[in-house]
Amino acid sequence: MHIINISDKKELSIKASKWFSEKWGIDEKIYFESIESSFNSQTIPQWYLVLDKNSIIAGAGIIQNDFHNRKDLEPNLCALYVEENYRGNKLTNQLLKFIKNDLKTKNINKFYLLTELVGFYEKYGGIFIENIMDNEACSLRVYKIEF
Repeated sequence: MHIINISDKKELSIKASKWFSEKWGIDEKIYFESIESSFNSQTIPQWYLVLDKNSIIAGAGIIQNDFHNRKDLEPNLCALYVEENYRGNKLTNQLLKFIKNDLKTKNINKFYLLTELVGFYEKYGGIFIENIMDNEACSLRVYKIEF
């Protein structure tokens, strides 16, 4: 298994877009456009994959805003997903460490994330900030992760 920034393996952009779309039910085109724009970005957006041979087993993105109106809570970790049969193997921890190290090289030292989960991101240094409404009027927990 290894972790990559998709910018380093651009030929995976279509496969990654499809994978994220299948996991989150968001139009594949939205992921594709964001991933493609990361190729020319020195900061945000950035997209990451965990690969087991040629299979995507986990991934996440760092985008400016994850469908909410709080511009002061940016950038955002988004679309974090680990395939079920790979859960419990510390992949989330490894992926988040990789993302943090990559963002440090871009002079970014924190990100926020929105989630319904309680108690999960605290294991990775997440500090609960507050509940906010997303663009679909759902209440979500906001966490800040500094590094």
